[in-house]
Amino acid sequence: MGKPSDLVQGTLDLLILKTLSLEAKHGWAIAKRIQQVSGEVLQVQQGSLYPALHRLEQQGWIKAKWAESETGRQAKFYSLTAAGRKQLESETANWNRLSEAINIVVQEA
Repeated sequence: MGKPSDLVQGTLDLLILKTLSLEAKHGWAIAKRIQQVSGEVLQVQQGSLYPALHRLEQQGWIKAKWAESETGRQAKFYSLTAAGRKQLESETANWNRLSEAINIVVQEA
């Protein structure tokens, strides 16, 4: 079995978009939320998270603004844009189609 932090290529964007669909969060909180919701199975490393956030921001799917975090420090908070919500719908549909196909193959094999 792979390392717990291994993610299927392309799923990080989906996980970030889904996490931000509920509320704006700073980077560390995004990673922590993904880890908590996955039952500690998925661990997003900073070296993967921040380039992904930058890429999603460049694509116009998320926006960022500086605000005070729960610890009183300034942090960049990310939130979904309207285009990001559409992308989330598209990526969710693609993920469902892909995971169903993989399940069929695994069950049959």
